[in-house]
Amino acid sequence: MLILLPPSETKRDGGTGAPLDVTSLAFPKLAPQRRALIRALTTLARDREASVAALKLGRTQLGEIDRNRAIRTSATMPVIDRYTGVVYDALDARSLDEAERSFAHEHVRVHSALLGPVAALDSVPAYRMSHDSRLPELSLKKHWGDAITRQLKPVAGLVLDLRSEGYASLGPAPARADSVYLRVLTDGEDGRRRALNHFNKHAKGAFTRALIQAGHDLGSVAELREWAAAAGWRLELIDGKPGELALIV
Repeated sequence: MLILLPPSETKRDGGTGAPLDVTSLAFPKLAPQRRALIRALTTLARDREASVAALKLGRTQLGEIDRNRAIRTSATMPVIDRYTGVVYDALDARSLDEAERSFAHEHVRVHSALLGPVAALDSVPAYRMSHDSRLPELSLKKHWGDAITRQLKPVAGLVLDLRSEGYASLGPAPARADSVYLRVLTDGEDGRRRALNHFNKHAKGAFTRALIQAGHDLGSVAELREWAAAAGWRLELIDGKPGELALIV
């Protein structure tokens, strides 16, 4: 089972790990793409105005440029501890025990715009770049798309894609029966189902935490739905959309 999570634009400062080593990250064959983006982002960081425009930064976010300038030398920490925000508040990785964190490292990949899919306990620095960042003379979709898809294709068993559509477009998951995209929906008072925003992210984090704590290496969509029903989660197929599941909250 592989769970694909979106990253967060907000990240904790600091860390106690050694500086970034792209060859130590999950999917090491992506190292050339990672190095190219690190070069591009650190070069961009030399130009404050260009960085503000490319990264869509506000006046209170100028410190993000300094983070990017120091990517190669700054301290690192595990991926699921580095990211903050709604998804990661609900995941609450620091309260997981050692066995649960080990399970997360084996089965969870967070899709960084800068580094591609990285494993839960891979060591990464703080940085600022999003799926829609516009680096000079570089398209993130062209840079990442085929390379990431090639790495995901041979992954065996269930692939559960919880990424936002923006990140999923940077490296589509394999199209097969045991690979599904999860949407978070709610039943409105008028009987119509609607997508959520804030609670969409919270539900993804809480659902991932539940999967980690259950500790089951689920091999198929049928096994996932069986587990979810027993654990009190509503997972339903979406009519007319093969390859998609709805988490009803």
